[in-house]
Formats: sequence, C-alpha cells, structure tokens
Amino acid sequence: MPKLAFVVTEDWFFASHFLPMARAAVGMGLEVVVIARVRDHAAAIEATGARVRPLEAERRSLNPLAAGATVARLAAILRAERPDIVHCISLKSILVGGAACALAGLSARVFALTGMGFLGAKADRTGRAARWALRRLIRGPLSSRRTHFVFENEDDPKLLGLDPAARDVTILGGAGIDPAAYPASPLPPGETLRIALVARMLWSKGIDTAVEAVTAARARGVDATLSLFGAPDPSNPKAIPLETLRDWSSRSGIAWHGPTRSVAKVWREHHAACLPSRGGEGLPRTLLESAACGRPSLTTDVPGCRSFVRDGVDGFVVPVDDAAALADAIGRLAADRSLAERMGAAAAARVRDGFTEADVMARIEDVYRSLLR
Repeated sequence: MPKLAFVVTEDWFFASHFLPMARAAVGMGLEVVVIARVRDHAAAIEATGARVRPLEAERRSLNPLAAGATVARLAAILRAERPDIVHCISLKSILVGGAACALAGLSARVFALTGMGFLGAKADRTGRAARWALRRLIRGPLSSRRTHFVFENEDDPKLLGLDPAARDVTILGGAGIDPAAYPASPLPPGETLRIALVARMLWSKGIDTAVEAVTAARARGVDATLSLFGAPDPSNPKAIPLETLRDWSSRSGIAWHGPTRSVAKVWREHHAACLPSRGGEGLPRTLLESAACGRPSLTTDVPGCRSFVRDGVDGFVVPVDDAAALADAIGRLAADRSLAERMGAAAAARVRDGFTEADVMARIEDVYRSLLR
C-alpha cells in the first residue's frame, strides 16, 4: 500500500483545514500518517483513518539550533516511515520538511504554501529580502526533481518565480468547503447591519482596521455593529494582546466573543463578513465559509482575498490599512439591504463553482496520482 505522510506544524491546524485531504487519500487506498505537534486534535485526525506521529516543535521559535534539531527528529521519523509522498503544509513545514526529506532520501514531495504569513504582509526591505531568500531555498536545496508545488491562489507561485500554469504547479483554491455544512440562508431581520469577523486575533488580519472602520462609520450615523470571533494565537508573533481585545469590546458597537463552536450559526446571525487582511493569506477559509452561507465580504486587495472576492459583485475589496474606504463600504451595505442580498447570493454561487471540498480533493488526488506514477 503506498504511503503518504503529511508534515504540518500543529494538529489543530490540520484538523481545522485538511481533514478532507486525509479522507481523500485514505479513499484512494493510501496509508496516511500525519506528523505534527500534538495537543488536542489527534482523535479527530485518526477518525479519518490516518495515523498520527507527534513531532514537538515551537512555531514561534527562530533559534537555528532548535530548527536543526527539529529537522533531525523529522528525518528520523521519515526514515522509519519511508512514505512514497511527503506533503508539507505551510511555510515552516516546507522549510523543515524539505530539509528532512533531503536527509531521508525522499524525493516525491508536495510543497503546499498556504500563504506567506506575516512575511507576506511585510512590504519593507526586510520583507522583500526574506521572500527572496525563501524563494532561493524552496526552489533550490529544499526541492527535488519530483517536487510538486501547491498553492491556494495564483499570486503566491509568482512570489517563488513559478508559472501558475506550469505542470509542477497546482492551484487548489483553498482547502475546500462542504456546502452541506455551510448552507446558504436568508439575511437575518433587523435594521442594524451586523458584521462579523471570524479569524485568529492577529494584527496581520487587520482586525484593528475593522474596529476603526466600524467606529468611524457609526460616528457618521451608520447603523452597523462588529462582532469579533476568534482567539489570540500565542505561538504567532502577530497575536493581539487580550487587553487590546477587551478594550475594543468596551467601545459602542464592538464586541469580542472569543472562539466560536459554530461558524455557520455566526453567519446565520450576521449580514456581512469582514477580513481587512494585511497580506500573507493563502485563501482565507473564513471568506469561503461566509460566502457559502450567502454573506457578502468586506476585504482587502491582497493575494488570496482579491482572488476570491470580486469587488462590487460578491463583496467589496478595499486598499490595505484604509479604514476610511472600509467605512464607506460598510455604509453602502448598511444603506442598501438588497445590495447585501444580491452580493450574498453571488458569493454562495461562487463557492459552489470550484471551491467545494469535492473540487479541491479532485485536484489534490490528481497530484498524488502523478507523483505515484
């Protein structure tokens, strides 16, 4: 039985985004092992038929000695498992996994870049230099002649100097959405435009821009509120402090609710989604989920967000860090409920035309078959 090994930083990240990939691989007849830092989600992963191998590593650490030790531990696991394909998910897993594959002598690799993270959001010289170095690494010593590159949008391959239409490149269009789990529903009643932002509470998500925009819109008399759903990520250097979130919640019309157990319920109770990202996204799952539920999106002109949301069709795309432009877009939706309904219907149709789990799994299965051949 051919074996597929996923390398991913955290078990929760795999459980929240990539369980369908594990199920698809098991359905193809592959033996699947997921190598990750294990906390509370091993059972959910194993329910797909995959095995879990723990690999303790801190995402936030930049210590090269610690990174080298992680590479060595991963290489030992890969030598023991001898997978036919190694699928590395996200930037850090590509860096660590690519080096470990080289040490273990494994050439069939899938490098799945789910966004550039905070490095992708940095527009200064340091950010440009870091992206140049990553390009040289990922396409140089970490790669092999049997490496296939997987992206969630068509902008990210260009950052690595790759052609999105090349044979060794596949654009998945996100992690895929199950429309049955996120059914489209009518907008809730009420005059107030209720906006929700569902994401990790990170500065890179532009949550402060959303707070500023809604505050400005309300100061102009716009009847709108903002609900924030999500937890800070202490392993991420861009985590928003708890005291800041609590301070925002003290403002009129702003409320931070912490993480939610039912994203679909959030969208049944709100009229529009907001994600004013500063960049580094792959294709944000929150935009797919809200669109599937029939909600228009308020987002920014960055890779991933702009590739999914069509400005003026199923939402509004505004410049990064432009709270005034975002406040204007909020005002337009608040003043015209029929516009929100039309945009929401367009968003729901868009998700179901190429962004479902079935669509994405068909593309990744093709990648696995090509590497196995």
